[in-house]
Amino acid sequence: MKIWIDADACPRVIREIVFRASVRLEVPVCLVANQDLSKSHSDLVTSVRVDAGFDNADGYIIQQVTSGDLVITADIPLAARIVARGGVALDPRGELYTEENVGERLSMRNLMQELRMEGIVRGGPAQLGLQDRQRFASALDRLLIRMLKGSR
Repeated sequence: MKIWIDADACPRVIREIVFRASVRLEVPVCLVANQDLSKSHSDLVTSVRVDAGFDNADGYIIQQVTSGDLVITADIPLAARIVARGGVALDPRGELYTEENVGERLSMRNLMQELRMEGIVRGGPAQLGLQDRQRFASALDRLLIRMLKGSR
């Protein structure tokens, strides 16, 4: 099992929560981004820098992820691709992407993108708050424990 982080837009606080869980449960983590990332203090954490370009990090993650891996991403199209392949994806706000909800989330994302392009709606999602961080940490712990039990 490995945790993959779509790190280009993943908040630092979320990465830190994942790093702590990684050390506690001895699960390797790989950050994928098109920019240099700060180094972790754990040998369990690696990073891969991909070429700059649209969806290069997503493409790398899709190519590398295997059954039993977890992907942390706010990128709904990436999550949809992971779920379609039978993978597990978790939003930085603690919501697990599933076959039941990812299609609806993708449709809503596309609608909001169109409304922003037309100037009807401005801005994106709200900033990550304390409750979001707590919800993510709890969801991550529950999910990792369940996944680790299933892999033994």
